[in-house]
Amino acid sequence: MIGHSSNLLGVPMDLLVHRDFNDYPMPLHISGVREMNANLFEMLVQSSDLHEAGEAFTCYMMAMFGIDREQREDAASGQATGARRRRYRASFLRLIKGWGYDSNGPEGAVLKGWVESRFGIFPTFHKETIRRISSSAWTAYVEEKMSSRFHSNSIYTQLDLLFEFCQWALQRFAAPGRTHLTLYRGINAFDEHQILERIDKRTVLMRLNNLSSFTSDRGIAECFGDTILTVEVPVSKLVFFNTLLSAHPLKGEGEYLVVGGEYRVTASYF
Repeated sequence: MIGHSSNLLGVPMDLLVHRDFNDYPMPLHISGVREMNANLFEMLVQSSDLHEAGEAFTCYMMAMFGIDREQREDAASGQATGARRRRYRASFLRLIKGWGYDSNGPEGAVLKGWVESRFGIFPTFHKETIRRISSSAWTAYVEEKMSSRFHSNSIYTQLDLLFEFCQWALQRFAAPGRTHLTLYRGINAFDEHQILERIDKRTVLMRLNNLSSFTSDRGIAECFGDTILTVEVPVSKLVFFNTLLSAHPLKGEGEYLVVGGEYRVTASYF
């Protein structure tokens, strides 16, 4: 099985992960999020640029979920010192920070669990390849994704809002009118992503993990592996991108978080 029979997008999961959807995508929205947060999107419309929109979104999230300003600053600096050493409420910023350190850590499990919950797509890798639900790899993933350390303060709702803001920002400022972006990923092995079919010498059909990191800069991708994957990623499958918010720990790598499925991938050596 590759996922649940249903999701919160109104698009059948089998279609959502299929190569045809990634070739000819449609807009994706999580049911009810924009309707239940109409004030946020009314406020965003008044923004003159992406920076201003990002500040408005951050202020809204701080007010809605009690995220301390110090935590936001810690996300930018990458550390907490002195009086800032205290336990904060779970927030999307901490998950993004943790993903930046290790996508197979507890924060990565929560993010992959959110994709599973909202998009209906199972992860294929978390610390090791996940081949079946009854495996020890699946059990370890579930234990981490349900950890009370991060599973509080309506964390999935926070991620819902992050996705919807990302989609709004892409259409309004970052990639208006575009259906795909060319992104790159450097790898040393194909453990995390399954090759389903070899199309030609350099092109394969690959099933990407349900959430993966890519970059818009091929030179950065070369720092992470000797094989470079080049993918045309649907804009509607982007959860986060590096210029979305002014303060976050992923800006230096030009990183994009991409929802998985079957992608036509060009693999080459740098």
